[in-house]
Amino acid sequence: MTALPKCPQCGSEYTYEDGDNYVCPECATEWSRHTPAATVDEKPTVRDANGNVLQDGDSVTVIKDLKVKGSSLVIKVGTKVRNIRLVDGDHDIDCRIEGIGAMQLKSEFVRKA
Repeated sequence: MTALPKCPQCGSEYTYEDGDNYVCPECATEWSRHTPAATVDEKPTVRDANGNVLQDGDSVTVIKDLKVKGSSLVIKVGTKVRNIRLVDGDHDIDCRIEGIGAMQLKSEFVRKA
């Protein structure tokens, strides 16, 4: 029996084959069996509304009024957010906004400061 590779994301040894891909049941990572392991770990670049590449620790400015879901608060245009952290997902910026607290923002509504 051929030994399957460990998951490049979480290191799980319980990977399985699904057609032409390998799948990890623990973290749901899928990768092609033809893809080198080094390229699976690469994170996609996150860009702001103007196309500038964002990195952890950058400062950004909000370019549109954003309603905070579940409350009556609004993040106003021009609000500066310092020390962002990039994460995977639909909302790809984790940050803390003064007066509001911890938030997740979409990169399409900010520009690099």
